Amino acid sequence: QVQLVESGGGSVQAGGSLRLSCAASGHSISRYYMGWFRQGPGKEREGVAAIFAGDGHTEYADSVKGRFTVSQPGGTTVYLQMNNLKPEDTAIYYCAAAPLWPGIQALSVNDYNYWGQGTQVTVS
Repeated sequence: QVQLVESGGGSVQAGGSLRLSCAASGHSISRYYMGWFRQGPGKEREGVAAIFAGDGHTEYADSVKGRFTVSQPGGTTVYLQMNNLKPEDTAIYYCAAAPLWPGIQALSVNDYNYWGQGTQVTVS
């Protein structure tokens, strides 16, 4: 079992920045994809960014490329640096973990087994 706890959400004006953190515990995540997802009001949950620490591979949704950066420098904590935030980035942001397997789709909600409780990001 992997336990995930997000932090760092808040309210910010358009153009501002936030950094989200996801602390993992309970099991080594060295062979896990770590993803960030979000769910805006009235919208389905969508993949934002993902990272596999084993080889440093990252993926991003087109809507956040060039503005968001996912990193996992210390092994047990995953970060999402969000710059140039827009009102449409307003959502609950979730951290998730998925064991690596050959057919994994890193930004697919259905491929992730473990989820945090979420943290609210509001951009006005």
